[in-house]
Amino acid sequence: MGRNFKGTAAEERALSAYVKLARAANTAMSYARVGLEEASLSLGQFAVLEALYHVGPLNLGDLARRILTSNGNLTLVVDNLEKRGLVRRKQQGQDKRVVMATITAAGRRLIAGIFPGHVRRITEVMGRLSPADLEELGALCRKLGTGE
Repeated sequence: MGRNFKGTAAEERALSAYVKLARAANTAMSYARVGLEEASLSLGQFAVLEALYHVGPLNLGDLARRILTSNGNLTLVVDNLEKRGLVRRKQQGQDKRVVMATITAAGRRLIAGIFPGHVRRITEVMGRLSPADLEELGALCRKLGTGE
């Protein structure tokens, strides 16, 4: 850590690891953004299209949980995708609170065109780690994320 911080050894280790994690995440995210900007998509918009493309129609609550965003943010993201004709919303049954999001044909074409490059770039940046490192990183991230 910085020279001015004088914490316990546990605090210094935790902060040092946190900074390294944040820097690594920023690097990975910068790789993820390449190609999306050319398609005029934010990471959130890409996440929605990718989920609907691979999973199929989802209600907005499930979609928000799947892409790790708030319901309020998801509403804005889906609004913008809907304006572009990439996603469609439809009420499910009699309950007006249950709204399904579905990818359109135009959305399918867009995500099908950019997803292979996205996978290639993520594989490239993650390829800095060995297969064993990737397994360990996955386990550590799961442990950090779930607290288990």
